[in-house]
Amino acid sequence: MKYTICFSEDNFLENFHPLTLTRPVYDLRVGILTLGQKWLRILGQHDTEPAGIQRGHLKDVFKTFSPSEGKQILWINPRFIPDDSLALNVKNLTLNSAITCDGTLIAANISPKIHEKWSLDGPDTADVGCDETDIPENRILNNSWELFQRNGEQIKFDIELLQLEPHTAGDRFPHATLINPGQIYIEEGAKIEPGALLLADSGPIYIGKRARIMAQSVVRGPSAVCNDSVVKMGAKIYEETTIGPVCKVGGEVSNVIFHSYSNKGHDGYAGNSVFGQWCNLGADTNTSNLKNNYGTVKVFDWKTKKEFDTGQQFIGTIMGDHSKTGINSMLNTGTMCGVCCNLFSDKYPPKFVPSFSWVSGQDIVPYHFEKAIEAMEKMMQRRHVQLAVPYRNMMQALFQSSNF
Repeated sequence: MKYTICFSEDNFLENFHPLTLTRPVYDLRVGILTLGQKWLRILGQHDTEPAGIQRGHLKDVFKTFSPSEGKQILWINPRFIPDDSLALNVKNLTLNSAITCDGTLIAANISPKIHEKWSLDGPDTADVGCDETDIPENRILNNSWELFQRNGEQIKFDIELLQLEPHTAGDRFPHATLINPGQIYIEEGAKIEPGALLLADSGPIYIGKRARIMAQSVVRGPSAVCNDSVVKMGAKIYEETTIGPVCKVGGEVSNVIFHSYSNKGHDGYAGNSVFGQWCNLGADTNTSNLKNNYGTVKVFDWKTKKEFDTGQQFIGTIMGDHSKTGINSMLNTGTMCGVCCNLFSDKYPPKFVPSFSWVSGQDIVPYHFEKAIEAMEKMMQRRHVQLAVPYRNMMQALFQSSNF
């Protein structure tokens, strides 16, 4: 290995809030893998933990990149989703050269001296020789909702990237129905209960290690159920959905990404949405993903707090980590919900919910930090995860910078 990989962020960062309030861009999940995992695997370094230039409150939660002596440094902008062609171009970069798209840095091979400068001031393409290239639109991420829009194609891509073998043991799950098993990929320890239907005639289905598909549930491909996750009895999982590691999901779900440790355990509909870690949707929570007049969806810009037209017809909810809804909750089309919020009401909450909010209908009050941490700690203990001091400090920094 002649180089080490450093992930960076650019001025599109806030377009991915609230998801990126608690994680770097490279930790966003689309398909089966995170963006960082895709890049490391395609560059032959999948046994390496992703590392990057971390924002202040993330430094002790995620790995901060440190140069290795004698190795060149590859700076990677993870907003650009890799493919074999781009990966080859990146591997072939000579020292102090870069690849750009419309003037935006994709990747650069730089010396420790330039790395030191960029770490402080951000990347400057004037420091390197640049080759301009064209990247297909579906391999560039500019906004949070593009995660679910790209999800189906990325499930297919990740299955190839992981070099998975399709399910062949026909008697392993004799009482389940597997349609087009050549496009169904089931990892070791997974369980498919009697009466479950895996329908892969429109795209592949990935079932991760120790995942469980309960009786009478239906999963349509392309979809992914990642390690240690559960699809509840009678669930309807439609195309282009990813259920990240250690999640429990039931009801009706269509084109949704759950990052990890999140639950939608009961009936209710979620569509065209992205949920972070440790979210919990109460029974009969429903997300609207299409306006009654079939118009384009407006969302609130996280930076300006002003509404703008996305030009998209289908956007449900983008929800930050540790946010929760009560039973019978309704989430409006284009809802942006911050980190650590509690939404409980039979009325629509605002379409923009700042972090650490306690919301009943249109009424918003601050969620007291110690109470939020107490609930957070209890939820994490249920999954045998300790709320570490750096994680608590990250949350406190977000609380202090919130609108309240």
